[in-house]
Amino acid sequence: MKSKSEQTEKGMNILVLNCGSSSLKFQIIDTDLKKIENNTDEQKAKGLVERIGGESIITLTATGKPSAKQTLPLRDHRQALDHVLRWLINPKTGIPGIQSLDDINAVGHRVVHGAERFKKSALINDEVIKGIEDCIDLAPLHNPANLKGIHAAIESFGSKVPQVAIFDTAFHSLMPETSYLYAIPYRLYRRHRVRRYGFHGTSHRYVAFRYRILTGKDQKNTNVITIHLGNGCSAAAIKNGISTDTSMGMTPLEGLVMGTRSGDIDPAIIEYIILKEAMSITEVVALLNKQSGLLGLSGLTNDMRDLLAEEKEHNDRRAKLAIDIFCLRVKKYIGAYLAEMNGADAIIFTGGIGENAPVIRSRICAELDWMGVEIDEELNKQVINGKEGEISKQGARLHTFVIPTNEELLIARDTLRCVLNVPRQW
Repeated sequence: MKSKSEQTEKGMNILVLNCGSSSLKFQIIDTDLKKIENNTDEQKAKGLVERIGGESIITLTATGKPSAKQTLPLRDHRQALDHVLRWLINPKTGIPGIQSLDDINAVGHRVVHGAERFKKSALINDEVIKGIEDCIDLAPLHNPANLKGIHAAIESFGSKVPQVAIFDTAFHSLMPETSYLYAIPYRLYRRHRVRRYGFHGTSHRYVAFRYRILTGKDQKNTNVITIHLGNGCSAAAIKNGISTDTSMGMTPLEGLVMGTRSGDIDPAIIEYIILKEAMSITEVVALLNKQSGLLGLSGLTNDMRDLLAEEKEHNDRRAKLAIDIFCLRVKKYIGAYLAEMNGADAIIFTGGIGENAPVIRSRICAELDWMGVEIDEELNKQVINGKEGEISKQGARLHTFVIPTNEELLIARDTLRCVLNVPRQW
C-alpha cells in the first residue's frame, strides 16, 4: 500500500460501496487533497448488482465506455463483490490505473444508521463493526445489508486496505434536543434512545457544500433548506452550516410523502388499522413502508415520472391527488423550517425528482411569493439531467437552486480524510 505522502501526492483509488439487502452499488473514484480542493476528483467506474441471491442483474460501466449488462447467479454479497473486482482488474475493462487489487487504496462504505455513537465517519475495526451491529435495532432493513458489504470487502482485501464507514445520520448529529426529542416520556429516550436521527445526511451535506462553492459563502453564513426528493424524501434545515432539524425521524418513515412510505401520520392510525384489518403490527409497518406514499395514494405506481404522464395524458384523478399531496407536504416543511430558522437564504432541490422534475419544483414553490420565493420558469425547465444552478427570478429575496447530489463523491472524500487523518472541512 502507498505511504500517506504518496497517497497525498498521487491520489487514491477509492472503492465506494453502497449495499442493500439484495443489491450492491459501487464506484471507483480517484481523489486526493488537491483534487478535493480543486473539485477535480475522477470517477473511473461504476456499477450495480441487483437481485443478489438469485439470478442477479449486473450493470458495469467504465467511465467513457458503453455499459455492459449481464445476468449471473450470485449467491451473496461476497460473490457479487468478487465478480465486480474481477471485472475492475480485467485488462479488457481498461480502467486507467487499475491493474490489480493493489491499485485499490481504500474502501468507503455507506452505513445508514450510526445512532448517537457515530457522529462522523470512522475507520472500520472490530469496535466500529460492533457499534454498527448495535444499531441494527434502529435500522433492521439497512444496517445488516451495510454490514454484508463490509464483511465481503474485508474478506476480499484483508487488513492491508483501510476501510471507512460513512454514516447517513452523522450530519444530523448536532441537532439540538428541541429538534431531536419526541414529546413522549423522557425515560424512553434515556433507556432506548428513542429520538429523531434523520437520514440522507450525506446528500444534504454535499449539496450544502456545493451551494457554498456556487455562492462563495463560508460555512457559518450558510442558511439553507435542502430538499432531497427521490423514492425516499427528506428535508433539512441547515443554519450556520449545521443541520438543526430534518424531516426523517428515528427511522426513514417519518416526514415527507415518499415513493412507498407514508411520511407523517397520526400514530393512532396504526392501532385502528390493526383492529379493522386484522393485521399484525409487522404487517402494518410493512404497509406504511412498502405500500403507501405515492403508490398507495395513486394505486398506480411510486414513480413520479409515470404519475406526471398519467396526469398529463389521461387526467387521472388519483395520480393528480398523489402529486398534489406530495408537493403540499414539502411546502409545509419549507414553511415550518423558515419559521424555525428565522428565514433562510436559499432552498435547494436535489435527488432524482428534485433534480429532474421542473414541474414538481414549480408546484412546490407556487404561491410562496409572499415569502420571497419566485421561480424563473424558463430557467427551471433548463436545469435538468445533471445540471446545477439557480432557478430564481432575478431579484428574488429567497433564492432557489437545483444541485445534483453526489453521495459517492463525498463518501470517497471522507474515506481519504479518515485514512490520512485529515480533519473534515465541511
